[in-house]
Amino acid sequence: MTDIDQAKQELREKVWRRLIDGGGAPADSYGKIPGFYGAEGTAEQLARQDFWQQATTVKANPDWAQLPVRVRTLKDGKLLYMAVPRMASLEPFYLLDPKNLGLPPEEAAEKKGAAQVARRLAPESMEPIDVVVCGSVAVNRSGARIGKGAGYSDLEVALLIEAGLVTESTVIVAPVHALQVVEEDIPETEHDFSVDYIVTPDEVIPCTNRRRPRGLVWDDLTPEKIAAIPVLAARAGRG
Repeated sequence: MTDIDQAKQELREKVWRRLIDGGGAPADSYGKIPGFYGAEGTAEQLARQDFWQQATTVKANPDWAQLPVRVRTLKDGKLLYMAVPRMASLEPFYLLDPKNLGLPPEEAAEKKGAAQVARRLAPESMEPIDVVVCGSVAVNRSGARIGKGAGYSDLEVALLIEAGLVTESTVIVAPVHALQVVEEDIPETEHDFSVDYIVTPDEVIPCTNRRRPRGLVWDDLTPEKIAAIPVLAARAGRG
């Protein structure tokens, strides 16, 4: 583990403890993207924003914490791209079209529902993304964020950047509990991206230090990680 990895892990553990001890999330949130209390409020905050109202396509993680935002995406008539859990497919994104769901939005936006009714797509078959909704453990007001440490959010965004689908006009948001917003610096590496807005149940915080990778950073990927994610293994095999 590098010094940066260690620093990130120490911050994760601090925030998990603070969030659980402070009553912001259930006790079983430790080690996960927290399913924080008040997550429905983040969907309401997002829905009021001009960039959300103008958006037609949204990409979101499959975490429980983002379920209200995924539901709101569909109810607002937007296309929803949802990452396949652990990117365990050559086509690592689900497409949920609100015009053709086959289930109520509340069910279709869950992992189980999406697996039943959504089409799976590779980035080459997707439309440009207007808003990216990313699960986070901690985020600071500059926009630096950390997830639970598995790296899937970074890989998903990097793939979409390489495909020309996440661009300078794409807005990246982190819906979190207020206790997940930290004052500390969050160390960043080449593959990390920052968020443009932090969305809590009570406020929307603009972030000023935009950071985006140019795409996949292969030097940061272990052979085991590449082998475990089919879309990466296929690209490595072509290389």
